[in-house]
Amino acid sequence: MGLMPIERQTLSRTVAGQLIGLIVNGTLKPGQKVPSERELSEQLGVSRTTVREALETLTALNLVETQAARGTFVKEIGVNAVGYDSRLRDLLEKEGFDMPQVRLVDPHPPAGAPPEVTTDRPIRLPNLKKDRLGTFEFISWWERETVQKARVMIIGAGALGNEVLKNLSLMGVGHLFVVDFDQIEAANLSRSVLFREEDNGLPKSEVAARRIKELNPDIKIQYFQGDVTTEIGLGVFRRMDGIVGCLDNREARLAVNRYAYWLGKPWVDGAIQELLGLVRVFKPNHGACYECTLTEQARREMALRYSCPLLARHNILLGKIPTTPTISSIIGAMQSQEVLKLLHDMPIEYGSVTHFNGLTNEMHTTAYVEREDCQSHWVYSDIVELEDCTANETTLAELMAIVRRDLGDDAVLELDQEIVMGLECPNCNTHTEVFRPLSRVTFDEGLCPACGELRHVLMTHMITGEEPFLDRSLRNIGVPPLHIVRARNATQYRFYELTGDAAETLHFAHFTQDTAVSAGAPITIRPTRARVRLGDPVAVPPAPQRKQVRLRD
Repeated sequence: MGLMPIERQTLSRTVAGQLIGLIVNGTLKPGQKVPSERELSEQLGVSRTTVREALETLTALNLVETQAARGTFVKEIGVNAVGYDSRLRDLLEKEGFDMPQVRLVDPHPPAGAPPEVTTDRPIRLPNLKKDRLGTFEFISWWERETVQKARVMIIGAGALGNEVLKNLSLMGVGHLFVVDFDQIEAANLSRSVLFREEDNGLPKSEVAARRIKELNPDIKIQYFQGDVTTEIGLGVFRRMDGIVGCLDNREARLAVNRYAYWLGKPWVDGAIQELLGLVRVFKPNHGACYECTLTEQARREMALRYSCPLLARHNILLGKIPTTPTISSIIGAMQSQEVLKLLHDMPIEYGSVTHFNGLTNEMHTTAYVEREDCQSHWVYSDIVELEDCTANETTLAELMAIVRRDLGDDAVLELDQEIVMGLECPNCNTHTEVFRPLSRVTFDEGLCPACGELRHVLMTHMITGEEPFLDRSLRNIGVPPLHIVRARNATQYRFYELTGDAAETLHFAHFTQDTAVSAGAPITIRPTRARVRLGDPVAVPPAPQRKQVRLRD
């Protein structure tokens, strides 16, 4: 009948295939001792007899040799090794290894060849049938624990953000924080792999986070529907290992750049338009930052847009940029790779830009020039963690008491955004009290309800302690949870974090059953310092001496 016998894969052959993979990619190096039969048996969950048969297969292929009373050792394998013949190729193919991607180590590399990537990490043999990240274990520089512990914030869940989220989740980045203020519309479906037609009108951040959790249930994810420029506390940035900007306007990029620089965090920026795109990585004190790259024309345009604060915000929310799903995939992939390199402390060209031209398929990298007078180049010093202070419960008066205890009676608070105290109509001579942050005042509210004239905006970003609204909570005037507030006197700055918000603000527990456990997970931050508690200002004990931050000339 022409039927052929079916060849069944034995356990020993499967074990041999995994060991071969570790040998050919350099994880098990020439001269290195292979783990004992007992160790391999325990790691792989098979019998010692199976392991012994697998090692005999490797010996027959001239990949290892057994030395009496010492154990089994990897032999020198080069491109012309005796063991690299049809039997080895056949075995690798049967075990699922893609032969074109297997790179054997040549023991006699040509002069000038780059050095091989090496690592001293413990050997781990993955179960490729059960371990979704198993194939990454064959990458010599891959650090599973580092990747799974990492916290990465993705700002923007549109076309680029979809690609970055998809890539990072597939690579097993353990904690993802998704930020976006927009809702899904039909036009997003042509370039956003995570969105569906039934998602129309829903928050981008929530839908993207839910789909990513479905894609990889092992990761922990959190989403935030809001404006990154005003509604994310700096304490969130402080706790991130990487920040990815998938943004479409200069104002948001500038805000992210400043927050990252202030807290000493690297961030990866990407931009796309039609078939063109760029990727760049910025890191404090490592060359130019994003603000350094802005041309004088760009600065003038931003200043013009801010000639009327309410109109400026209105314009930002209307910004749309034409893109294609192909360039989104390319640039999103490049951004994701930069994140992996950051997590593994691999070489990166900070302060440079890589342009990709999809029209000609050309790519080139150019270094930016660092500006000595750049306004973003300021790094926060020691941060006082206020465990009992939260944005919702702590009042301005209570925070001022702490600040003045540390800095004296002339201390003031500097806010990161303007507070709209009121709106005045020049035609009607009317005044409306607002006491809300600029981000919460719409353009339509700026119009006089009586005559339709655009009203004058009365704003402040400084709290002196003489204001009539000191009984308001920090959140009530626009300070987000887990924020780091600046305070100063005539000679120095100090920085105070609302650490009481940490557990609720950064939990990575969305779309999980055991949210209480996830929300209470420990947060690794700077070494603990003496805590400052709220109370009667007179009874507050003297604060310990800390590093002084001098005002710039």
